[in-house]
Amino acid sequence: MMHGDETTRGSARGRTIVNARSSRRQVIKRGAAIGFALPMASLVGGPSRTLAQGSPVAAPSGDPILIGGVYNLTGGLASLDNPARDGSLLAVKEINAGGGVLGRPLELVVEDGRTDLTTVTNATRKLIEEDSVHALIGLTDTSYALPVADLAQDSGIPFLTVGATAPVITTTGDFIFMLPFGDNVQAAVGAEYAAEQGWTTCGLMIDDQMDFTKFLAQYFVEAFTAEEVGGEIVAEVTYATGDTDFSAQLTELLNLEPQPDFLYISSGPNEIGSIVKQARDLGIELPIVGGDGYDTPLLVELAGDAANNVIFATHQGVYGEDAAADPFRAAFEAEYGEPPPSVFAALGYDGVKLMADAINRAGDESAEAIRDALAETSGFQGVTGEVTYEADNRVPSKGCALIEVVDGEFVLLENVTPESVPPA
Repeated sequence: MMHGDETTRGSARGRTIVNARSSRRQVIKRGAAIGFALPMASLVGGPSRTLAQGSPVAAPSGDPILIGGVYNLTGGLASLDNPARDGSLLAVKEINAGGGVLGRPLELVVEDGRTDLTTVTNATRKLIEEDSVHALIGLTDTSYALPVADLAQDSGIPFLTVGATAPVITTTGDFIFMLPFGDNVQAAVGAEYAAEQGWTTCGLMIDDQMDFTKFLAQYFVEAFTAEEVGGEIVAEVTYATGDTDFSAQLTELLNLEPQPDFLYISSGPNEIGSIVKQARDLGIELPIVGGDGYDTPLLVELAGDAANNVIFATHQGVYGEDAAADPFRAAFEAEYGEPPPSVFAALGYDGVKLMADAINRAGDESAEAIRDALAETSGFQGVTGEVTYEADNRVPSKGCALIEVVDGEFVLLENVTPESVPPA
């Protein structure tokens, strides 16, 4: 494992996660919920005449550049997407204070996807067909990013997901880009961390209804059982999104003899706090390792002190000393009266900044020009790390922040780039 700030290029039981990577179309079709009413849109971002530092600049003028932002502001992903939306709005405000994009005001049309596939799809169609946005950003979860990617690609509109992490998203086509690292990267970080601790056996617990959790678990199994790590999965149990009682699965893990060295729990934000609390109440004191679905205040709110000895990989940008991130943190707190509640605020911020940078480099707002400029991004320094897209690869190579929960606080252990990453 390489440490520091460096980066490199580069409930069904059993083996249900094995085929997750190849079933992109099936992923979109599964679980479309009912919810046809369109959410209210909000139009944000107006011209400003001064920079944050107070230097006078020309106010942006002319027709606005429109970016559509779909975020799940209500429902099960609200704890991730509200911070992402707030970070995006802050970026719009700063950009307009600095003269806008191409000298024109930047506006973000926000739609609430309500953590519902039908609503997300309808909201995206509205942004494309009625609002005529020039580009799309948003969303922090794979299941919701995939149908948006399909609509964007079919419409020839660039889409940049700010937080969805399955590399399969970008296989939709050349208009689709990811801002974060892939699940294969954060899974490898967890596997290599376990190996460094001398942990060789793992009990695996998976939400088998979320695409994110299935992809993450699949990549973790590949990384942990690879020859260079040599770990063993001694048990696998599953649960479903929305479950509240995990006693059966946790009891199965508790009864393993001998006990594994640790648990890897591939969970989304809503369930992980309850799982951790119930595990500790049952007497499971093993280390619990996971991914960026843990990066929500809900973990500590629901688990309390039981969240100690929980370690997870997430995105850089709000943890530890970071000269690139400090101005964002200060600006966010000044705007909203509190520090960023999770790293997804920084991802939402970077998403708007990257899209605006690409439009400026493109020289006009045409979809093809924006797409080409995004694809040519090299060395874009964001709060969450540097973004470079290699040829025909629209997933950036970024490191992870490795976090341990200590007495209710998320403490940065290190910024990490894994030595070996499973292929996407």
